[in-house]
Amino acid sequence: MTRAGDLLWCFLSAPLFLPLVSCVALVVWCLDGSPILFRQQRVGHHRQTFSIFKFRTMHKGQVTRAGAWLRHTGLDETVQWLNVLRGDMSWIGPRPLTPADLTRLGWHRSQHDPRFRIKPGVTGLAQLLAGAGAGWTRGVDRLYRRRRGLCLHSWIVLWSIALCLLGKARGRRLLLPRQ
Repeated sequence: MTRAGDLLWCFLSAPLFLPLVSCVALVVWCLDGSPILFRQQRVGHHRQTFSIFKFRTMHKGQVTRAGAWLRHTGLDETVQWLNVLRGDMSWIGPRPLTPADLTRLGWHRSQHDPRFRIKPGVTGLAQLLAGAGAGWTRGVDRLYRRRRGLCLHSWIVLWSIALCLLGKARGRRLLLPRQ
């Protein structure tokens, strides 16, 4: 997705995201107190690091009361709308990884550079299909790079909404073919 497309979607989705983000922030604050947001370093476009925003779901190593619900629905990531506005992320693209993830997966080598030629996304094909390891995710990211376009992006957006409404586990059971 282009920067202009990202900004257009930010503008068009503002009537949905501003109230949603406000409500989620209020729930986190009422149930778990502050801080409401969590920031973490991620590796993005051209391997540049940036701070990703998420709603706080953990406290002292334990999932918070609001955190369990936020993780179940994926709403903990809705505040990444701000990262899209800042230009750190796109709406759709590969998941931004932590520097530790890159080391653990061995993706710090140049053979993985194609993944970082695309801005990371709030949602993406690999996130929706819930991978079975680094090799599988690498293959799905390669598929996304080859097939990305309006049709695939529309499908990813609709599926992301369905997973938020149904919950990640239930939504994947309903949407993915049985193996």
